Amino acid sequence: MEKYAANISSIREAQARIKSLAHTTPVLSSESLNAMSGRQLYFKCECFQKGGAFKFRGACNAVFSLDDNDAAKGVVTHSSGNHAAALSLAAKLRGIPAYIVIPKNAPQCKVDNVMRYGGQVIWCEASLQSRQEVANKVVKETGGILIHPYNDGRIMSGQGTISLELLEQAPLIDTIIVPISGGGLISGVALAAKSINPAIRILAAEPRGANDTAQSKAAGRIITLPETETIADGLRAFLGDKTWPVVRDLVDDVIVVEDNETVEAMKLAFEILKVVLEPSGAIGLAAVLSDTFKKNPAWKDCRNIGIIFSGGNVDLGILWDSFRK
Repeated sequence: MEKYAANISSIREAQARIKSLAHTTPVLSSESLNAMSGRQLYFKCECFQKGGAFKFRGACNAVFSLDDNDAAKGVVTHSSGNHAAALSLAAKLRGIPAYIVIPKNAPQCKVDNVMRYGGQVIWCEASLQSRQEVANKVVKETGGILIHPYNDGRIMSGQGTISLELLEQAPLIDTIIVPISGGGLISGVALAAKSINPAIRILAAEPRGANDTAQSKAAGRIITLPETETIADGLRAFLGDKTWPVVRDLVDDVIVVEDNETVEAMKLAFEILKVVLEPSGAIGLAAVLSDTFKKNPAWKDCRNIGIIFSGGNVDLGILWDSFRK
């Protein structure tokens, strides 16, 4: 695994670096959900992480791995969601500026989090090109260090610490289902988990309206979509050149999920586990309960399944509207 942007050594270094800063998140289970799925399910609750999402792990690792000279310049990113808040919080903890480029259509709850943690918001248009152009301009103006939301070995290494915890908390796990967008989370999870247990299965959960990973795996190269349409606002990014090789080689399959299945999974998490999840955070539960998964003979031996609840920063207005629909 030395050919990848992260490896088990960089992930263990990240764990040591962020240990006193990030939460060790709990693992929940439910006999009701086990019965519905026909499996033993273990929910890794990154919705209880600082900042309300797994993103704090990678952001914290990236910020605290900077030397003092670079750190003093501050950090820059472009993000519409949880990475923006996570980087703002990590920078605040280190006492350095965070310049956050945010598209104008970002969920208000996530913009509020950035401001709450002291990030300096710079607005851009709702396109990847605009995000990148504005972020590059901010880097030139401030001298800040660009921290990409996912296509960065430091970010991938931080996210991989989830596997180190999960496989200690629930060592019987034979499969992990992970939401996928740009691939930073699943890359770190896969690299760590398969280093510990090469036989473990890593499955990606992806919305139908943003199924670029499923298409990329089928084509053997990165596929980007002209547009995405999904309630899961955190799963609209495309794979990067650092995350794609890991996804290509170590992710065993992609489970494509309909938005209505994700909304139903949010309701079940709320009603049964008493856990509030954003759509991106609930898609793993939606995947394991889907007919696509349950009727696929390839995965009949997946008996003890870890599911990453990646975040809980839900826009409550959108949540109530989706329930009414």
